[in-house]
Amino acid sequence: MAQEIELKFIVNHSAVEALRDHLNTLGGEHHDPVQLLNIYYETPDNWLRGHDMGLRIRGENGRYEMTMKVAGRVTGGLHQRPEYNVALSEPTLDLAQLPTEVWPNGELPADLASRVQPLFSTDFYREKWLVAVDDSRIEIALDQGEVKAGEFAEPICELELELLSGDTRAVLKLANQLVSQPDYARAA
Repeated sequence: MAQEIELKFIVNHSAVEALRDHLNTLGGEHHDPVQLLNIYYETPDNWLRGHDMGLRIRGENGRYEMTMKVAGRVTGGLHQRPEYNVALSEPTLDLAQLPTEVWPNGELPADLASRVQPLFSTDFYREKWLVAVDDSRIEIALDQGEVKAGEFAEPICELELELLSGDTRAVLKLANQLVSQPDYARAA
């Protein structure tokens, strides 16, 4: 289990190039965009949401990973949640592979696997920068693509700051620097 600490922003699409130029000045390690496909799941009665859980399968370059995020906390827009990741050979849910500690009663509910179904999906390109702020390491991800639910689709243009190591205050410091630039982003 990893403890995910992140902050997300909605980016004005018209500001992407200026934001990208600014991120390139931060002196970090740049990674070219890669396509990420995500399928998010829920039950018809919102059992996962009711237990403050989020379930997805992510695909990248023919590799798949199932992720379960469980109850955490949000402070000043900064999300902190335990996250469990399981490698998959194909994009098919296998809830039995998740550790028992993710489940509210310490075991997979008997009928949950049969009730979970796709809720929505995202298809986007993620461009990343790994930067140092003070003594902390932060991943900056710029995502551009779309979210789909049934016949509906909406564009995605967002920026995510994720603390990889170090102090949470470094994420807030970087966020303050980015939002002080005109028209880049607003908190999501």
